[in-house]
Amino acid sequence: QVQLVESGGGLVQPGGSLRLSCAASGNIFSINVMGWYRQAPGKQRGLVAFITNNGGTGYVDSVKGRFTIFRDNAKNTMYLQMNSVKPEDTALYYCAAGKIRNSVNHFDSWGQGTQVTVSS
Repeated sequence: QVQLVESGGGLVQPGGSLRLSCAASGNIFSINVMGWYRQAPGKQRGLVAFITNNGGTGYVDSVKGRFTIFRDNAKNTMYLQMNSVKPEDTALYYCAAGKIRNSVNHFDSWGQGTQVTVSS
């Protein structure tokens, strides 16, 4: 089992930047993909970005060109750099981890969530 703890959320103005962190511990050898999900009030939870152990990345269209996912393997930490944020980015952001099977991400470990609020 993998334990995930995310941090870095807060209040930021439109157009500003924020960096989220996710620290992994436990059986980290059992995972090969990590990602970020978000859920806004009244909306479904959706995948924002993911990164594989091979360095492959993917993003939802709404954040392409603004958000960057990256990791520091030595620290077992994954990050989401959020630039040019918009009010619609406001959500509870979750870190997730799992394995790629048959070219599909299977996330089964989750963090507690960190709130991001974009408002002037």
